[in-house]
Amino acid sequence: MQERINKLIKLMAEFTMPGIALNPGPTLNYLTGLNFHLMERPTVLLITAGGQTALVLPALETGKLADIPIKIEAFTYSDDPETRPEAFFRAADYLRLGSTDLGVEATRMRYLEMMYLGDVLGEAGFLDASACLAGLRMTKDETEIKKMHQAAIIAQDALLETLKGIKAGMTEKEVANQLIIQLLRAGSGPELSFSPIVAFGENSANPHSTPSDRRLKEGDLLLVDWGASYEGYLSDITRTFTFGEVDPELLKIGEIVLRANQAGRAAGRAGIEAGSVDRASRAVIEEAGYGEAFTHRTGHGLGMEAHEEPYIFENNALVLEPGMTFTVEPGIYLAGKGGVRIEDNVVVTETGLETLTDLPRQVLPLESFMGL
Repeated sequence: MQERINKLIKLMAEFTMPGIALNPGPTLNYLTGLNFHLMERPTVLLITAGGQTALVLPALETGKLADIPIKIEAFTYSDDPETRPEAFFRAADYLRLGSTDLGVEATRMRYLEMMYLGDVLGEAGFLDASACLAGLRMTKDETEIKKMHQAAIIAQDALLETLKGIKAGMTEKEVANQLIIQLLRAGSGPELSFSPIVAFGENSANPHSTPSDRRLKEGDLLLVDWGASYEGYLSDITRTFTFGEVDPELLKIGEIVLRANQAGRAAGRAGIEAGSVDRASRAVIEEAGYGEAFTHRTGHGLGMEAHEEPYIFENNALVLEPGMTFTVEPGIYLAGKGGVRIEDNVVVTETGLETLTDLPRQVLPLESFMGL
């Protein structure tokens, strides 16, 4: 854990970030091994450019600090909200924050914590530390990658079990609920990557469809986007199936998306721009005449969060490095008819992309999995 904090301190120096404030989430967990829920009681980890750390937290959470392998000074408060400001002031005095600007995660820090921190910072304020923190977790070590691989295995096993029980007339909600049960049975942690997307027929043309009471019927595509967690690391996979005889154009776009997925995974390696992966996938779809129907980026980083750096979009000049992990998930979406997405999880190596997911990628008949 201390190595991770040292890495953050180096990044803070590069970005001239005098201090960092983190509330509960993957980054705090990555640095300390501590898990806290976002709730009405504020919890904030403070780290200075000199490497000093302080943690403001409710007194009832102090038992979690007993076995952490790093030194963190704790400042607690009771369930009386009136005791919170004092804990923040004591932490600020300990760190000699004075009027130190604090960097925060723009997508995670809440007004609640910023309100208490603002009271102790005086003339100082808050900085967007997103760029600084992006480099902290983007490159995974061997242990992290093994956990991500296991999360992929769990997710794939759970889907195969779910597919066995799908029948005509089932709703998207029913299938999604069964998938959640199977994910937990297969060994996923209770906090999934996200709520599974299960979309039938025309609903599969919505990339972020929400499971509904739409029932499965002959001629439908079935798109499933799901993931598992394993020891804090996630998977995120999408596969598309047919049910009965479907429109030939839907089979056609399935073949195109498969080629786009293969092209994206073949294009990536250390030393090239992240945008090159997007361009390789996108070129296949554009050449087939469906460019306007590919409405999102080719992928996103994956690790302790389902969406993190690096983001795989056309103009991203970020140079890929060994250990970076992300998704490759091209798609074609035809409004009113259906859509196909094929998503894999990959890790960058010196010579290419290693794929952590290995379920068949073709758009296969659902019937071949049912009742097995």
